Amino acid sequence: MPYATVNGVRLYYEVDGDGRTVLLLHPVGLDATCWESQVGALVSSCRVLRVDLRGHGRSDVPPPPYTLSGFAADVDALLRQLELAPADVIGLSLGGMVAQVLALEHPADVRSLVLADTNSNLSADARRAMVERGEAAKRGGMTSVLESTLGRWFTPGFMDSDVVARCRERLLADDVQGWAATWLAISEVNTDPRLREIRVPTLVIIGEADLSVPVSRARAMAELIPGSTFHVLAGAPHMAPLERPDLFNPPVLQFLRKVG
Repeated sequence: MPYATVNGVRLYYEVDGDGRTVLLLHPVGLDATCWESQVGALVSSCRVLRVDLRGHGRSDVPPPPYTLSGFAADVDALLRQLELAPADVIGLSLGGMVAQVLALEHPADVRSLVLADTNSNLSADARRAMVERGEAAKRGGMTSVLESTLGRWFTPGFMDSDVVARCRERLLADDVQGWAATWLAISEVNTDPRLREIRVPTLVIIGEADLSVPVSRARAMAELIPGSTFHVLAGAPHMAPLERPDLFNPPVLQFLRKVG
């Protein structure tokens, strides 16, 4: 299995296909396997790189603290080690936050951005709520946060799907320390003051039924990024790429063709 050691952390990654590099960055608690529907749509024309971020999946779980800048530095080091930069970067939720920081702190790595169901700033109450999600797992284990997490991510009618079953299994296997450290990193997100510095083509895409990121917040983020495109997926939840790839993939593929 492919591993790379960067910044003292062993990261698991997968590369499929050939062509321009598309980098996929996963949400908190999940891993590279969550992107199967997107890999299938991309692999015929692109080289698709997926990575388990530190604290996730098959990658190491180093002690905290974790930061969004640290996640981005890991991704930068991996891209350089594999000689796959620049990449079209697609980030979902946490992955979208890391993608923003990557574009701001390592701009040579990024050809274009797709920021999916993600955020760039939080209210004080929301920051406290992010920290509490990590603390709750430290108190009660991953089972104590499982159903509330899935309830924010997917629509009720999708809960019996194989996709949710795999997410449930992944979450239950997560390391509590990595989960909590990542939520603390998420709680500190604030890229708003620098988003005008992003100069690559950017698509901000959000599910209309996202319970984690209001559509208005995603629109405000898009308005700060010069020349960005904003797209709302009718009826889709926070995990739009997982539940509704039929809605998510077409505008993303169209965007990538346009910037290609």
